[in-house]
Amino acid sequence: MNLKSIFGIALAMSLTFACKNEPKTNNDSISQAEKVDTAFDYTVEQFADVKILRYQIPGWENLTLKEQKLVYYLTQAGLAGRDIMWDQNYRHNLKIRKALETIYSNYEGDKSSVDWKAFETYLKRVWFSNGIHHHYSNDKLKAEFSQDYLKSLLTATNTQLEGDAFDVIFNDQDSKKINQAKDADNVAQSAVNFYGTDVTTADVVQFYKNKRSPNPDKPLSFGLNSKLVKENGELKELVYKSGGLYGSAIDEVVKWLELAKGVAENQAQGDALGLLIQYYKTGDLQTWDDYNVAWTAATVGNVDYINGFIEVYNDPIGYRGSYESIVQINDFDMSQKMKVLSDNAQWFEDNSPLMDAHKKKNVVGVTYKVVNVAGEAGDASPSTPIGVNLPNANWIRAAVGSKSVSLGNIIEAYNNAGSAGRLKEFVNDEDELKLEQEYGQVASKLHTALHEVVGHASGQLNPGVGETKETLKNYASTLEEGRADLVGLYYLYNPKLQELGLVDDWKKVGMAAYNSYIRNGLMTQLIRLNLGDDVEQAHMRNRQWVSAWVFDKGKNDNVIEKITRDGKTYYNINDYEKLHELFGQLLRETQRIKSEGDYKAVEALVETYGVKVDQTLHKEILERNAQFPDAPYSGFVNPVLMPDRDDHGEITSIKVTQPESFSSQMLNYSNSHSFLKEEN
Repeated sequence: MNLKSIFGIALAMSLTFACKNEPKTNNDSISQAEKVDTAFDYTVEQFADVKILRYQIPGWENLTLKEQKLVYYLTQAGLAGRDIMWDQNYRHNLKIRKALETIYSNYEGDKSSVDWKAFETYLKRVWFSNGIHHHYSNDKLKAEFSQDYLKSLLTATNTQLEGDAFDVIFNDQDSKKINQAKDADNVAQSAVNFYGTDVTTADVVQFYKNKRSPNPDKPLSFGLNSKLVKENGELKELVYKSGGLYGSAIDEVVKWLELAKGVAENQAQGDALGLLIQYYKTGDLQTWDDYNVAWTAATVGNVDYINGFIEVYNDPIGYRGSYESIVQINDFDMSQKMKVLSDNAQWFEDNSPLMDAHKKKNVVGVTYKVVNVAGEAGDASPSTPIGVNLPNANWIRAAVGSKSVSLGNIIEAYNNAGSAGRLKEFVNDEDELKLEQEYGQVASKLHTALHEVVGHASGQLNPGVGETKETLKNYASTLEEGRADLVGLYYLYNPKLQELGLVDDWKKVGMAAYNSYIRNGLMTQLIRLNLGDDVEQAHMRNRQWVSAWVFDKGKNDNVIEKITRDGKTYYNINDYEKLHELFGQLLRETQRIKSEGDYKAVEALVETYGVKVDQTLHKEILERNAQFPDAPYSGFVNPVLMPDRDDHGEITSIKVTQPESFSSQMLNYSNSHSFLKEEN
């Protein structure tokens, strides 16, 4: 799962569903005390609602050549599958991208016109989103140029884009990549390319209803690596594998993984890579589980990675995994400091407010590391998580454990790329501002860690209850992310953190954390929505339903006060102790819902508190935010690893450079890492 929203960093950063811990809105808070004085320029450019950043790779020079080769091969493997993510996002994406890039590279007409600037911005937005739908809202990107203008560009560059692939840029078809509305046919009305265009939600449910795993205690992740289509009226899976769907790209991924296996740091790492290769060749889900068990247990070494069809956020009903890759170098100093959380995972489980039947009696194999990213691809790029917890299978978490990582250099880049102006606009008073500036970043880091290490590892399903994608359906992702958030929130206001040496003042850290979460959940995250929109993205929903629930349940005691001053809205926490209790009550209930598979309860929780937006407040927030130039979303270009070779073709060294621009990197990726047809 990916955490794409960090607590005290910018609202516009991004969590991945193993858990993707995602960043919050850009510059929601930045602790000036922790800003690094550096000459490195983190900002590349800004367009539309996006800011492009760059990151460094600390510790690169400390790796051996063999380890650098391993990182290089793993990053190349990740990039080899990049186009899979584009095709998964929408069936016409690759065709549209090729046409737009051809125009961009070959047009020799007027590039100073308003229309050309609009075309250029549209292409950059498509690059950023890995397709024509917004990476976060899932709405189709709007082209601010006419059909006639695009036709003129196509003619001028001798480029073809016809039929539905052309029309969809301008019409109302396939308007939502993911449609999770309560009364919608979530599969049929989502544009994401995990299903045939004539497949319905009922078809999917029926298809998997009778699937049985060889060992019911170790359920396979049915549907994770396939597309479900109808052929002659019969449902059929097209499996992602060598010789199957996406086979040409997967073969290229395998080529690089085999090179990586040849320079593995140790036997356990090599064995895990071997199983991943076997999985890609066969598409066998049992091999995928075997790989995840081996990968989870392979914890020794300087280099680690994430690669595969993993997060299911992009599937409206949570079966199919999006392709992603993250290559990581361990930050051993920071990892050692945070190891205390994983070492005390059992204490956190034992002292949680969960019902005893829902607590794990033996929390095993939880590892937590701070890592530095060396390269990302697919669902992790350009919009990246800040923390990841894998694997996703509940039985592997319970029997073997999990790996949690915080992407240290990504967080560092976010922290050093902005200002605190937005924070000052939305805090209620100087005390709240001071708390955030002094304790916001440590609160952010600890919430990320607690979310990943303790949150996703906690709790257990009742005997006989199916996987959450089956029981909680389209609400599974938001429930799980909210549950993990609540674990973090419950323990952020706890003296145990100070006892473990993680904070100097647990109350002030907890207060800063609570202020930030409520401020974001009830107000500042709304800058990501267009006026009139409902909340649809899973993480945004969970932050809203958590915040709105505790606000509602605490009204009688005025736990959180809504204040209007000079025509502006603020939220002030009057009783942190009672808010802590409310977070505990909601955590207990969310775990009950998950453990029992209570669909009616999760539907009521999310629909009541997590979907609808107060439009008057939303309009106010957008107007107040308009004064800030920083875009609400951020993403990254990747450093470029450049191997030097001798006369025999052997790598003798690998240097790290930065791309010239966002556009140059995207074009280079298309030229060097495209291994799929335009239609698959």
